[in-house]
Amino acid sequence: MTTAPRPPRPSLTLSSTVLDAPDAAELADFYRRLLGWEPVQQEPDWVKLLPPGGGPGLSFQTEKAYTPPTWPASLKAGGDQLTMLHLDFEVTDLEAGVAHAVAEGATPAEFQPQHDVRVLFDPAGHPFCLFVRDQVPGETPAISPEWVAEQARDIRTQDPLVAEAVTPDRRETTEEPERGPGDGVPA
Repeated sequence: MTTAPRPPRPSLTLSSTVLDAPDAAELADFYRRLLGWEPVQQEPDWVKLLPPGGGPGLSFQTEKAYTPPTWPASLKAGGDQLTMLHLDFEVTDLEAGVAHAVAEGATPAEFQPQHDVRVLFDPAGHPFCLFVRDQVPGETPAISPEWVAEQARDIRTQDPLVAEAVTPDRRETTEEPERGPGDGVPA
């Protein structure tokens, strides 16, 4: 059996990672404020941001049927939209990085799997991570899990629309809460 020779590999350069969102412009604006990157392309349902020093950018496209992913994934996730990728951002100060992200509209996840990484959700519900490269394994977390949970609770109480979009409890379980009379849900 003879194998045909493969054609030469064409030049491929990663240009951008694309995130779907209910509104591309709104999500792009969050990342513009978070990262300080400027838009280089803006269309009604598409925005592309590039870092000032060059390199691959982030793009955002409007997807009317967008469903926020479930994170962390549950073995019982069933038909939930699972996270297929997430963005990692290196920071020099984890606490300052989280505070900045929260001030710009991110929500800390209640579940934090590592002491030197913080998982947050952008306004459309995509998880992303902030990490410190030179963190010493086993060192006390720069941000306590209690602080993260308190920030998430505070954000949910301040803005009901954000709470509905990024409530971590909804991401961590697929079981429907029991509802009864007086819950505001018709019987």
